[in-house]
Amino acid sequence: MDKYITLNRIGEGAHGIVYKASHVQSNEIVALKRVHLKSIDEGIPHNIIREIKALQEIEDHENDLKPANLLISGKGNLKIADFGLARIFDKVQPHRQYSHQVATRWYRAPELLYGSRSYDEGVDLWAIGCIFGELINRSPLFPGESDIHQLCCVCKLLGTPTESQWPEMKDLPDYGKISFDDVEGMKFEDIVPEACKDAIDLLKRFLVYPSKQRIPAHQALLHDYFYSTPLPCHHTDLPIPMRSKKRHIYEFDIKRNILESIVDHEMILPMNRHK
Repeated sequence: MDKYITLNRIGEGAHGIVYKASHVQSNEIVALKRVHLKSIDEGIPHNIIREIKALQEIEDHENDLKPANLLISGKGNLKIADFGLARIFDKVQPHRQYSHQVATRWYRAPELLYGSRSYDEGVDLWAIGCIFGELINRSPLFPGESDIHQLCCVCKLLGTPTESQWPEMKDLPDYGKISFDDVEGMKFEDIVPEACKDAIDLLKRFLVYPSKQRIPAHQALLHDYFYSTPLPCHHTDLPIPMRSKKRHIYEFDIKRNILESIVDHEMILPMNRHK
């Protein structure tokens, strides 16, 4: 930590706090994550080791995809953050057992909600569909308060799945434990009323019950939605939020003169007089 100077706190999650920091020698701006450790004698938690491993093998993994973990830089580059719930996806062993608690509930695929421990990259594709729909509607599509309620939300919008529609459903661990009334579901035009025809078609291809039937990422990038007007702009034309030139009096700046950071005692005296 001696190599970095902490500037300010960016955010806080279940497993730690993320800070914006500057490298002392290069002045490079980085993100540092401080992990909560109950006892140093217990060693490093397994979720932290898993997160580091996921970052090392970034090409194939399942991640906790949700809007809060998608960051866009000032140059328009998309950064996927927070690999605390990530899992390395082993294509050599497709039936490898994983934990089903691998995504934030609102973006968790149906097979995970049914307790599946053997799944593929389809769980990420489902999450992408949820995020895509949320960007269009400006609100979550499936805001469940529990796993069962989450399934209810999905069934309400997409309709209750049938065995002919989703044959693998009957083999899921919790399939026999949960039953829902038959619901026809809603039309996608009513789910995302402000979406164009191509956007609705793309959303339909993501939000499919059988994982293998969800549109692969490489095909999704070639969908007509991305080639119809309005076309995507160049990253240099992206609107960037204006940053205020007025610096907060308590914001820490490593290049700022230390005398300018000292609090004026005249500001403190009036508050002390009222004590």
